[in-house]
Amino acid sequence: MLDEYPGESYDRVWRELVFPRDYRNPTPRSRYHLVVIGAGPAGLVTAIAAAGLGARVALVERQAMGGDCLNVGCVPSKALLEFTRRNPGCGADEAFTWLRQVRAKIARHDSVERYRSHGVDVFLGTAHFADRESVAVGEDRLRARRFVIATGARAAMPPIPGLASCEPRTNETLFDLVDPPKKLAVLGAGPIGCEMSQAMARLGVDVHLFELADRVLPGESAGAGRVLGPALESDGVTLHLGSLVSDVSRGDDGPILHTDGISVTAEQILVAAGRRANVEGLQLHKAGVELHDQLIVVDNKLRTTNRRIYAAGDVCSRYQFTHHADAHARIVVQNALFAPTATTSSLIVPRCTYTEPEVAQVGPTHEELDLAGTDYDSYRLEFSELDRGRTAGDRHGFAEVTTQKGRDRILGGTIVGEDAGEQIAGLCLAMNNGLGLGKLSRTMLPYPTRGEYLRRLADAYNRTRLTPFAQSLMKTWLRYATH
Repeated sequence: MLDEYPGESYDRVWRELVFPRDYRNPTPRSRYHLVVIGAGPAGLVTAIAAAGLGARVALVERQAMGGDCLNVGCVPSKALLEFTRRNPGCGADEAFTWLRQVRAKIARHDSVERYRSHGVDVFLGTAHFADRESVAVGEDRLRARRFVIATGARAAMPPIPGLASCEPRTNETLFDLVDPPKKLAVLGAGPIGCEMSQAMARLGVDVHLFELADRVLPGESAGAGRVLGPALESDGVTLHLGSLVSDVSRGDDGPILHTDGISVTAEQILVAAGRRANVEGLQLHKAGVELHDQLIVVDNKLRTTNRRIYAAGDVCSRYQFTHHADAHARIVVQNALFAPTATTSSLIVPRCTYTEPEVAQVGPTHEELDLAGTDYDSYRLEFSELDRGRTAGDRHGFAEVTTQKGRDRILGGTIVGEDAGEQIAGLCLAMNNGLGLGKLSRTMLPYPTRGEYLRRLADAYNRTRLTPFAQSLMKTWLRYATH
């Protein structure tokens, strides 16, 4: 069968893996140990880990196994970004075929068949709570000792007059593109907006990126935004910073965005202005589960206001990352099946925006520390100062680590540059294990690498610990030690 659009054959494979057309739900067991609603990262890890421990598990998914991450999030977006980075001047057909091929390959890990083979009863359909002790999926009623809500989140639609009528795209529809638009307006310069703006610009699309704040990545360090903004512009993205889009109207050539006395006509609009938890239709009131600011309320053990029901991932957290959902799932398995001893209290949550350059962060930014009134010290190194940076011609990018004032305790760090998401791993490891910055100077690292930033910053920290008295004492010792 010939493809009607680039990579259609891969899409056919992908869809059959994550939501088979002829699939028939199993007959429910009389009672499960765990019923999981939502087969995104949090739900998948919860279900397969619990089943691996011998629990009877039911997993319900209404749209596609793998959730946003596999289907319309991390996997296709990073595949598109990487392809355009490695293949400058590539065509849209090649790039979109690649992302569809990658998605189809990874889909096997999240497929219905794989989870069934691991002993999970997979139900495809929409679920809602029938009462405090059961979930309904169509005509089936699932009863369990414990329940987990892992329904994730979706793109939020800002209340801009005229926007909805122009049928804007979100991450849920962007990767369905067959022919990319000639001109694309992107609302929101957060991670999704920046990543997709850069990828689409590299495919030859005229991209206009609108952001209310005065810099890109307003949720990250100001220094990161100052580096990434010009990088986006060099790839052809037109930045409209500090711009409030007041309304959108229809024009002969496409939607027209009105802002600050200027108007921009685009063929299509991509909305990347925040996320909203998927809680509609669950009938949470029947289960005694409460919401706050559109998120499910949980304690540090991820229990909802109904102690038999847990929540995990984007549906209950403002940290909406796949790796964070994975961590939640591990906590839920422990607490729902065994003694509830695992907590979210000590989680160290890194994040990364996969633009070029990449922007990685762990712990609070400078701005967040200042807002909280925290006293801290900061240690910064430009990658151009490292020999690896010199050999690679790095002109931009830096690593910065903050420590508690007067103590060898790492509070956080920002890395902007090549493979920043990889470079931050050592810092995450140190923070998770309570290693101070000073102790990292003992670590031997390959030369020349960008990873040497850790040792260089550790050395800088240790130099600050040398008091005038200690320096005087050392000089005195060395003066007499020559005899």
